[in-house]
Amino acid sequence: MHLHKFSCYDNFVKSNMFGAPEHNSDFGAFKHLYTLLVNAFNLSQNSLLSKNMNVWNKDSTASNCRSSSYTANGCQGEKERTCENSDESAMSFYPPSINGASFTLIGFSKGCVVLNQLLFELKEAKKDKNIDAFIRSIRTMYWLDGGHSGGSNTWITYPEVLKEFAQTKIIVHTHVTPYQVCDPMRSWIGKEHKKFVQILGDFGMQVTSQIHFAKEAPSIENHFRVHEVF
Repeated sequence: MHLHKFSCYDNFVKSNMFGAPEHNSDFGAFKHLYTLLVNAFNLSQNSLLSKNMNVWNKDSTASNCRSSSYTANGCQGEKERTCENSDESAMSFYPPSINGASFTLIGFSKGCVVLNQLLFELKEAKKDKNIDAFIRSIRTMYWLDGGHSGGSNTWITYPEVLKEFAQTKIIVHTHVTPYQVCDPMRSWIGKEHKKFVQILGDFGMQVTSQIHFAKEAPSIENHFRVHEVF
């Protein structure tokens, strides 16, 4: 455990012994994220379809029910009984599908390394038609006060990587606090953040940047409070 802090995202990005990311272009973060979402949508579909089928079966039985009665001459006859449909939406319900959905990706603190890894993989990932369609469905990405144990690449500043990213037309929001970008012991973080925003802007990407609690002393408490204000 480095500096009494440790977290890793080995299913998305390779890290060294200190937990700092070692980015590359083919680790498979996009594929893993896409597969997780496909499985999540399938589970929700199966669950909702199962519930909907139970409702439909009950409605079908209710709408076809009959009550027996006896006529005046003593012969048994059938009298149609009107039954309420307990759920009129049952026949027209469609469960959610990943096709046609839109997504917002959010990374916080060390978790921003996952978003950064996605940027490194972008060019290669587009070669897979399913992943390419998924990338096109991502509308917005949020970087929330990113930081990690390494001494660089807290924010991605490689023009060739960011140029590829800018072509996606994804809207980018960055929200930071003095805890990360004003730390004199980690001065590269603030510099990289500014460069990240500047380069994306130069490439014509829609990007916003906001620093929160700027007039307050840097603190881990405010670092976590960024969840409340972004």
